[in-house]
Amino acid sequence: MAAAALRAQLNAHIAGMYTVGVVDEDTFEELWDEGTAVEVSRLFIYDASKIINDIDILMEEPEVDFDEVEALTQQLMRCTSRCLVSLALVRNEFYIVRHELEIMMQLEEQIAACGPNS
Repeated sequence: MAAAALRAQLNAHIAGMYTVGVVDEDTFEELWDEGTAVEVSRLFIYDASKIINDIDILMEEPEVDFDEVEALTQQLMRCTSRCLVSLALVRNEFYIVRHELEIMMQLEEQIAACGPNS
C-alpha cells in the first residue's frame, strides 16, 4: 500500500513538472522508459551546480573574463536545454528544477525500499 501511494505521488509530481515546463515531457518520458531519468537528473544537478558556482566566482573577480563567463553560460544552457536571458533567471530555474528532481528521486528511492513486489 505504501509503495502504491508513493508511486501515485511520484506520478503526480512528474505530471506537475510537465505542466509547469520544468522538464520536457517527451525527453523525460524517454529517459524514464530507459530507466535513466534519475541518473540523468543527478548528473544535471551536479553539472549545473558546478557551472553556476564557477560563473559566480568569475563574476566576483576584479576583472571579469566575460569570454569565460559566456562559455560557461553556453555550457549551462546546453545542460538545461532552455535558453534564458540572464544568469539570475538560469540560477532560479536551476533551483526549481533541482528541488523538483530531488523530490522525484526521493520518491523513487522510497518506492524501491518497499521491495520489488510492491
